[in-house]
Amino acid sequence: MHARGTGDGWRSRFVLLVADPTLDPGGALAAELTQLQVDVTVCRDPVEALVLAGTMRPDAVVVAADPGPITSTSFVRAVSEHAGIPTLVGIGQDEGEHAGAALMAGARACVARPYRLPELIPILRSIRPELIGALEPVLECGGLRLDPSTLEVTLHGQAIRLPMQEYRLLRFFMIHADRVVTREQLYDNVWGAAVHDASNTLTVHIKRLRLRLGDDHREPQIIVTVRGLGYRLIPPPVESGAAAVADTVG
Repeated sequence: MHARGTGDGWRSRFVLLVADPTLDPGGALAAELTQLQVDVTVCRDPVEALVLAGTMRPDAVVVAADPGPITSTSFVRAVSEHAGIPTLVGIGQDEGEHAGAALMAGARACVARPYRLPELIPILRSIRPELIGALEPVLECGGLRLDPSTLEVTLHGQAIRLPMQEYRLLRFFMIHADRVVTREQLYDNVWGAAVHDASNTLTVHIKRLRLRLGDDHREPQIIVTVRGLGYRLIPPPVESGAAAVADTVG
Protein backbone atom coordinates (compact mmCIF):
# COMPACT_ATOMS: atom_id res chain seq x y z
CA MET A 1 0.00 0.00 0.00
CA HIS A 2 1.35 3.43 -0.90
CA ALA A 3 1.08 6.64 1.05
CA ARG A 4 0.59 10.06 -0.43
CA GLY A 5 3.60 12.35 -0.28
CA THR A 6 3.58 16.09 0.30
CA GLY A 7 3.92 16.70 -3.44
CA ASP A 8 2.21 15.14 -6.39
CA GLY A 9 1.96 11.34 -6.52
CA TRP A 10 2.23 8.63 -3.90
CA ARG A 11 5.03 7.53 -1.64
CA SER A 12 5.72 4.41 0.33
CA ARG A 13 8.85 5.79 2.06
CA PHE A 14 9.59 8.88 4.09
CA VAL A 15 11.65 11.46 2.13
CA LEU A 16 14.08 13.57 4.18
CA LEU A 17 16.32 16.42 3.05
CA VAL A 18 19.27 17.36 5.29
CA ALA A 19 21.05 20.69 4.77
CA ASP A 20 24.27 20.53 6.74
CA PRO A 21 27.74 21.60 5.55
CA THR A 22 29.46 19.19 7.95
CA LEU A 23 27.80 15.97 6.78
CA ASP A 24 29.09 13.45 4.28
CA PRO A 25 26.30 12.62 1.77
CA GLY A 26 27.36 8.99 1.94
CA GLY A 27 28.00 8.94 5.67
CA ALA A 28 26.61 7.02 8.61
CA LEU A 29 23.47 9.11 9.17
CA ALA A 30 22.20 8.56 5.64
CA ALA A 31 23.05 4.86 5.78
CA GLU A 32 21.31 4.32 9.12
CA LEU A 33 18.16 6.19 8.07
CA THR A 34 18.05 4.27 4.79
CA GLN A 35 17.99 1.04 6.79
CA LEU A 36 14.84 2.38 8.47
CA GLN A 37 13.07 2.96 5.13
CA VAL A 38 13.85 6.69 4.99
CA ASP A 39 15.08 8.13 1.69
CA VAL A 40 17.73 10.70 2.60
CA THR A 41 19.37 13.43 0.54
CA VAL A 42 22.24 15.27 2.24
CA CYS A 43 23.11 18.69 0.82
CA ARG A 44 26.04 20.75 2.11
CA ASP A 45 24.96 23.98 0.38
CA PRO A 46 21.86 25.55 2.00
CA VAL A 47 21.03 27.56 -1.13
CA GLU A 48 21.05 24.38 -3.19
CA ALA A 49 19.00 22.71 -0.48
CA LEU A 50 16.32 25.41 -0.82
CA VAL A 51 16.05 24.61 -4.54
CA LEU A 52 15.91 20.89 -3.80
CA ALA A 53 13.18 21.44 -1.20
CA GLY A 54 11.05 23.06 -3.89
CA THR A 55 11.61 20.31 -6.44
CA MET A 56 11.70 17.26 -4.18
CA ARG A 57 8.88 18.30 -1.85
CA PRO A 58 10.35 16.18 0.97
CA ASP A 59 8.29 15.11 3.95
CA ALA A 60 10.67 17.02 6.24
CA VAL A 61 13.89 19.02 6.17
CA VAL A 62 16.70 19.15 8.73
CA VAL A 63 18.95 22.22 8.59
CA ALA A 64 22.07 22.98 10.64
CA ALA A 65 21.89 25.94 13.02
CA ASP A 66 24.65 27.65 11.04
CA PRO A 67 24.32 26.28 7.50
CA GLY A 68 26.57 28.81 5.81
CA PRO A 69 25.68 31.59 3.33
CA ILE A 70 22.17 32.05 4.72
CA THR A 71 20.91 31.90 8.28
CA SER A 72 18.94 28.97 9.60
CA THR A 73 16.04 31.31 10.44
CA SER A 74 15.85 32.50 6.83
CA PHE A 75 16.01 28.89 5.68
CA VAL A 76 13.24 27.87 8.07
CA ARG A 77 10.98 30.70 6.96
CA ALA A 78 11.44 29.80 3.30
CA VAL A 79 10.90 26.06 3.75
CA SER A 80 8.51 25.80 6.69
CA GLU A 81 6.40 28.94 6.44
CA HIS A 82 6.28 29.52 2.69
CA ALA A 83 6.59 25.96 1.37
CA GLY A 84 4.75 24.30 4.26
CA ILE A 85 7.42 21.63 4.80
CA PRO A 86 8.12 20.66 8.43
CA THR A 87 11.65 21.79 9.29
CA LEU A 88 13.96 20.72 12.11
CA VAL A 89 17.02 22.68 13.16
CA GLY A 90 20.18 20.88 14.30
CA ILE A 91 21.75 22.60 17.29
CA GLY A 92 25.39 21.80 18.01
CA GLN A 93 27.45 22.49 21.09
CA ASP A 94 27.56 26.21 21.91
CA GLU A 95 24.78 26.94 19.37
CA GLY A 96 21.93 27.13 21.86
CA GLU A 97 21.23 30.77 21.01
CA HIS A 98 19.90 29.64 17.61
CA ALA A 99 17.11 27.50 19.11
CA GLY A 100 14.69 30.25 20.13
CA ALA A 101 15.02 32.13 16.83
CA ALA A 102 14.53 28.92 14.85
CA LEU A 103 11.34 28.03 16.71
CA MET A 104 9.98 31.55 16.32
CA ALA A 105 10.72 31.34 12.59
CA GLY A 106 8.50 28.27 12.34
CA ALA A 107 10.76 25.28 12.97
CA ARG A 108 8.89 22.15 14.08
CA ALA A 109 11.61 21.28 16.60
CA CYS A 110 15.27 21.63 17.44
CA VAL A 111 17.44 18.52 17.61
CA ALA A 112 20.97 17.94 18.83
CA ARG A 113 23.97 17.72 16.55
CA PRO A 114 25.57 15.28 15.96
CA TYR A 115 22.19 13.85 15.02
CA ARG A 116 20.93 10.80 16.92
CA LEU A 117 18.31 8.45 15.52
CA PRO A 118 16.48 7.93 18.85
CA GLU A 119 15.78 11.68 18.83
CA LEU A 120 15.05 12.05 15.09
CA ILE A 121 12.81 9.03 14.52
CA PRO A 122 9.98 9.97 16.95
CA ILE A 123 9.80 13.45 15.36
CA LEU A 124 9.73 12.07 11.83
CA ARG A 125 7.10 9.56 12.91
CA SER A 126 4.92 12.39 14.26
CA ILE A 127 5.10 14.07 10.83
CA ARG A 128 4.16 11.01 8.75
CA PRO A 129 2.92 8.29 11.11
CA GLU A 130 1.64 6.18 8.21
CA LEU A 131 5.20 5.91 6.86
CA ILE A 132 7.19 5.86 10.11
CA GLY A 133 4.83 4.30 12.56
CA ALA A 134 5.21 1.29 14.77
CA LEU A 135 7.90 -0.32 12.63
CA GLU A 136 7.48 -3.60 14.47
CA PRO A 137 6.32 -4.79 17.89
CA VAL A 138 8.33 -4.07 21.01
CA LEU A 139 10.71 -6.92 21.80
CA GLU A 140 10.97 -8.13 25.40
CA CYS A 141 13.35 -10.85 26.53
CA GLY A 142 13.33 -11.12 30.30
CA GLY A 143 14.66 -7.85 31.67
CA LEU A 144 15.77 -6.70 28.21
CA ARG A 145 13.44 -4.47 26.18
CA LEU A 146 13.88 -3.04 22.67
CA ASP A 147 11.40 -0.56 21.17
CA PRO A 148 11.80 -0.27 17.36
CA SER A 149 9.54 2.79 17.15
CA THR A 150 11.98 4.86 19.25
CA LEU A 151 15.15 2.74 18.91
CA GLU A 152 15.32 2.64 22.70
CA VAL A 153 16.89 -0.28 24.57
CA THR A 154 16.56 -0.83 28.31
CA LEU A 155 17.90 -3.48 30.66
CA HIS A 156 16.02 -3.74 33.96
CA GLY A 157 14.52 -0.34 33.20
CA GLN A 158 17.89 1.36 32.65
CA ALA A 159 18.44 2.94 29.23
CA ILE A 160 21.33 1.61 27.16
CA ARG A 161 22.70 3.71 24.31
CA LEU A 162 23.74 1.58 21.34
CA PRO A 163 25.31 2.51 18.02
CA MET A 164 23.10 1.46 15.12
CA GLN A 165 25.03 -1.67 14.18
CA GLU A 166 25.02 -2.96 17.75
CA TYR A 167 21.31 -2.12 17.96
CA ARG A 168 20.65 -4.24 14.86
CA LEU A 169 22.80 -7.04 16.25
CA LEU A 170 20.91 -7.06 19.55
CA ARG A 171 17.58 -6.92 17.72
CA PHE A 172 18.46 -10.05 15.73
CA PHE A 173 19.56 -11.84 18.88
CA MET A 174 16.30 -10.90 20.64
CA ILE A 175 14.14 -12.05 17.73
CA HIS A 176 15.91 -15.40 17.99
CA ALA A 177 16.22 -15.49 21.78
CA ASP A 178 17.16 -18.86 23.30
CA ARG A 179 18.13 -20.16 19.86
CA VAL A 180 21.60 -20.61 18.43
CA VAL A 181 22.36 -18.25 15.54
CA THR A 182 25.37 -18.83 13.34
CA ARG A 183 27.97 -16.29 12.35
CA GLU A 184 26.75 -16.59 8.76
CA GLN A 185 23.19 -15.72 9.81
CA LEU A 186 24.44 -12.66 11.67
CA TYR A 187 26.54 -11.45 8.74
CA ASP A 188 23.66 -11.97 6.29
CA ASN A 189 21.01 -10.25 8.42
CA VAL A 190 22.97 -7.53 10.21
CA TRP A 191 25.63 -6.67 7.66
CA GLY A 192 23.84 -7.87 4.53
CA ALA A 193 26.63 -10.34 3.80
CA ALA A 194 28.92 -7.38 3.09
CA VAL A 195 31.49 -8.61 5.61
CA HIS A 196 33.27 -11.93 5.26
CA ASP A 197 33.54 -14.39 8.13
CA ALA A 198 37.32 -14.17 7.91
CA SER A 199 37.19 -10.70 9.46
CA ASN A 200 36.87 -10.06 13.20
CA THR A 201 34.05 -7.52 12.72
CA LEU A 202 31.43 -9.71 14.39
CA THR A 203 33.70 -10.62 17.29
CA VAL A 204 34.48 -6.95 17.95
CA HIS A 205 30.80 -5.89 17.84
CA ILE A 206 29.71 -8.71 20.15
CA LYS A 207 32.47 -7.77 22.60
CA ARG A 208 31.25 -4.15 22.58
CA LEU A 209 27.61 -5.20 22.92
CA ARG A 210 28.41 -7.41 25.89
CA LEU A 211 30.25 -4.51 27.51
CA ARG A 212 27.25 -2.17 27.09
CA LEU A 213 24.95 -4.83 28.56
CA GLY A 214 27.28 -5.35 31.52
CA ASP A 215 27.83 -8.94 30.39
CA ASP A 216 31.10 -10.44 31.65
CA HIS A 217 33.15 -11.19 28.52
CA ARG A 218 34.98 -14.00 30.34
CA GLU A 219 31.79 -15.74 31.51
CA PRO A 220 28.93 -14.09 29.60
CA GLN A 221 25.42 -14.74 30.88
CA ILE A 222 23.37 -12.93 28.22
CA ILE A 223 25.13 -13.41 24.89
CA VAL A 224 26.87 -16.75 25.18
CA THR A 225 29.22 -18.37 22.68
CA VAL A 226 28.20 -21.80 21.44
CA ARG A 227 31.54 -23.18 20.42
CA GLY A 228 31.71 -24.29 16.81
CA LEU A 229 28.16 -23.09 16.07
CA GLY A 230 27.63 -19.42 16.87
CA TYR A 231 25.93 -17.47 19.67
CA ARG A 232 22.78 -17.59 21.76
CA LEU A 233 20.99 -14.83 23.66
CA ILE A 234 19.75 -15.97 27.07
CA PRO A 235 17.08 -13.53 28.35
CA PRO A 236 18.27 -11.97 31.61
CA PRO A 237 15.86 -12.67 34.48
CA VAL A 238 13.33 -9.96 35.22
CA GLU A 239 14.31 -8.21 38.41
CA SER A 240 11.62 -7.68 41.01
CA GLY A 241 11.01 -4.13 42.18
CA ALA A 242 12.65 -4.88 45.50
CA ALA A 243 15.68 -6.48 43.88
CA ALA A 244 16.07 -3.56 41.49
CA VAL A 245 15.93 -1.07 44.35
CA ALA A 246 18.41 -3.10 46.37
CA ASP A 247 20.80 -3.22 43.44
CA THR A 248 20.49 0.52 42.94
CA VAL A 249 21.14 1.26 46.59
CA GLY A 250 24.00 -1.20 46.68
